[in-house]
Amino acid sequence: MDYMVDLNEFADGAFAARFNEELQKALDNIADPNTDPKKARTVTVQVKLYGDERRDVVSASVVAKSKLLPAKEADTKLLMGADDNGNVIGKELRSGVKGQMFFDNDGDIALDTGEKVNDEDPNRVINFREQRQ
Repeated sequence: MDYMVDLNEFADGAFAARFNEELQKALDNIADPNTDPKKARTVTVQVKLYGDERRDVVSASVVAKSKLLPAKEADTKLLMGADDNGNVIGKELRSGVKGQMFFDNDGDIALDTGEKVNDEDPNRVINFREQRQ
């Protein structure tokens, strides 16, 4: 069977080239760990055909589009409070539990909002083993 057009050569290779560009975007999106790999992505190639008045020459244009998935939502929690002027403020809850101190990435003790605890802080952790003598 003879084909009317070779899709690899159609529009000076634009059909295949544009399809491959959008296919690469879809594959990159699937490989992104921030997206759901099981949900479908689509690649659409659209060929528009325009005839002339004599109907002996047809103009064609090729457009390729991809429909990708957005990155997954990143959730967090904010602690609500007020500043010294009474304005409502929010600080990210870093420890996972309100009021719970934790060791930050530097190995320092931090408040639930991630602020490092200094020695003058009345809420600092006390090592009771050092207190016995």
